[in-house]
Amino acid sequence: VQLQASGGGLVQPGGSLRLSCAISGFTWTQDGIGWFRQAPGKEREGVACIRSDGTPSYAGSVKGRFTISRDSTWNTVDLHMNNLSPEDPAIYHCAIVTRDCSGDAFGSWDQGTQVTVSS
Repeated sequence: VQLQASGGGLVQPGGSLRLSCAISGFTWTQDGIGWFRQAPGKEREGVACIRSDGTPSYAGSVKGRFTISRDSTWNTVDLHMNNLSPEDPAIYHCAIVTRDCSGDAFGSWDQGTQVTVSS
C-alpha cells in the first residue's frame, strides 16, 4: 500500500487549504484512512478519519472546520481545512487506520505535507 500526502502550503489565519492523500494498493474493507499532524515539539495527533463506509470522524480541535472526504474512485482522500488558526501548523500525514479508524495507524511518517499559517 502506498499513501502520498500533498497540498500543504502557506495560508493566512482564517484561510483554507485542501490536502490530498493519493492511495494505491489499499482495499476499503476493514480499515479506514486518517489524517494526522505533528507540530515541532509536540506529539503526533489524529485529525480526522474516514471509515470504509464513508463515515467521518474528527478530533475536537478541528470539528466544524475540517472535512474529510474521498473521491468517487476511492483512490484519494481529501482534508478540506477551513478557518485555519495558529494552532493548525504542522506536518500533515495520511495513514491507514486499522479496525475502521479505531485501531492503530500505519503511515509513512517520514514524509508528509507542511501546513503553515501566518499573516
